[in-house]
Amino acid sequence: MIQLTHLRAADYPRMPWKNGGGSTEEIARDTGDGLDGFGWRLSIADIAESGGFSSFAGYQRVITVLQGAGMQLTIDGEDVRPLLPLDAFAFSGASQVDCTLLEGAIRDFNLIYCPQRYVARLQWLDGQQRFFTQAHTLLLFSAAEQAWVDTGSAPVQALGRYDCLRLEGNRGLLEVALDGLCCVIELTAR
Repeated sequence: MIQLTHLRAADYPRMPWKNGGGSTEEIARDTGDGLDGFGWRLSIADIAESGGFSSFAGYQRVITVLQGAGMQLTIDGEDVRPLLPLDAFAFSGASQVDCTLLEGAIRDFNLIYCPQRYVARLQWLDGQQRFFTQAHTLLLFSAAEQAWVDTGSAPVQALGRYDCLRLEGNRGLLEVALDGLCCVIELTAR
């Protein structure tokens, strides 16, 4: 049976960055405490100034700018394309990453996962969308003021801005209908 949890942005715990340079609001994770032991973790970070990212060796990272003009990343000494709002970008957690803000502070959205433990898929969908998933864990993160999610197995869920709907225990082909700007994260244990 699918377990459905509505995570509200107002309730996300704030924790310090691994490198001590700022703080993150943790949305959800599979297991573990602090910054160790998790297989996957979803969070929002506020970046007020240019600087280095924390290292997460053994993990893959996918980052998306939520608010602000964007940022330019330098990964292992190489500049990558500028990251603009809602433009997801993946990189190794072991890389040395420096960030230059384009026009002031930003807020970003992060998926960090262990590829030896999980297969992950992340995509942004906008408007009325319908999709099917076999992922055991499904996370639906709203970047809209209000979004609606219908899984057919529970009442339609209304998500506020930065709320997240977490579905665990999917064992079949699940049909999901969305209305609003959402990030869909599918996670399946290896």
